[in-house]
Amino acid sequence: MMLYVLLHEVPSGAQYIGISYGLNGNSLPSKQDVINLYNRNGIHRMRIYAPVPEVLNALRGTNIELLVDVANEDIQSIATNPSAAVNWVQNNIKKYSPAVKFRYISVGSEVPLSSNIAQYVGPAIEKIQNALASAGLQNQIKVSTSISAGLLSVSYPPSQGLFSNEAKPFIKPIIDLLVRNNAPLLVNVYPYFSYIGDPVDISLDYALFTSRGIVVQDGSFGYQNIFDAILDAHYAALEKEGGSSVNIVVSETGWPSDGNPPAASFANAGTYYWNVISHVKSGKGTPRRPGRGIETYLFAMFDENQKPGAQTERHFGLFFPDQQPKYGIAFD
Repeated sequence: MMLYVLLHEVPSGAQYIGISYGLNGNSLPSKQDVINLYNRNGIHRMRIYAPVPEVLNALRGTNIELLVDVANEDIQSIATNPSAAVNWVQNNIKKYSPAVKFRYISVGSEVPLSSNIAQYVGPAIEKIQNALASAGLQNQIKVSTSISAGLLSVSYPPSQGLFSNEAKPFIKPIIDLLVRNNAPLLVNVYPYFSYIGDPVDISLDYALFTSRGIVVQDGSFGYQNIFDAILDAHYAALEKEGGSSVNIVVSETGWPSDGNPPAASFANAGTYYWNVISHVKSGKGTPRRPGRGIETYLFAMFDENQKPGAQTERHFGLFFPDQQPKYGIAFD
């Protein structure tokens, strides 16, 4: 079996790259060792999925900027209990700021439209925003939510991107809040899932950024990779809902190294991570939003052996639990 090793230098522009730090493993390093690993590798942004005190304390005094989630199970209380948002901001943000550099708060992650939580996401965003304002932090921290590409009913061609009729009552009030507060929409972008869902029409090269030419011509816009196409489909959908001023932050993207061969492989994952990092830091942007870096959070820091779901979910890490890099990527 051939070992695939990447020893590339990633281009400059590390300010656009973060990595999600999940905790679903029983062999992960200590929280402090993880923070040290981020610093040693020049990784200056992090996403965590709940305000874990041990992680927040380890981040004190570092230059790591943080995207922190309000856990899905806390959303309804924050939306409906008058004091819950104030308490959440006080206990999880103000208590640690400015020693911890909070960048974004994501109210939930991929909240299912069918769940009883979905109706509370918009109100919870507003409550957290108001609580930040009361704490004098509204200009430092932006509040949003993290969605999956499944909210679009049309994504091809990208210019026809459209939120589904089912999603519109959920997303439209959120878009209005993002416009009002100059906050980004957080989108989880996974070419891997697009590819395995339709390998006949979506080539591996198109998913891995290795196409040699234009694959999809959409009017004046030409697409060489599906990552840009997914992003621009969301920009087109935002424009149709009054959100043309809203920027998109890629709150997760990644490729598994095992669990579903041949698509999930060490070689494909290494190729994807190298190419997506190079692309988002290049300053090229997307065809619809050219000339800018794309703030992106890679999923994830470690392979997490207790993560639920498909086998692939346990193989998205950029590092092994022993802190050794899987792909030899230099981040700065």
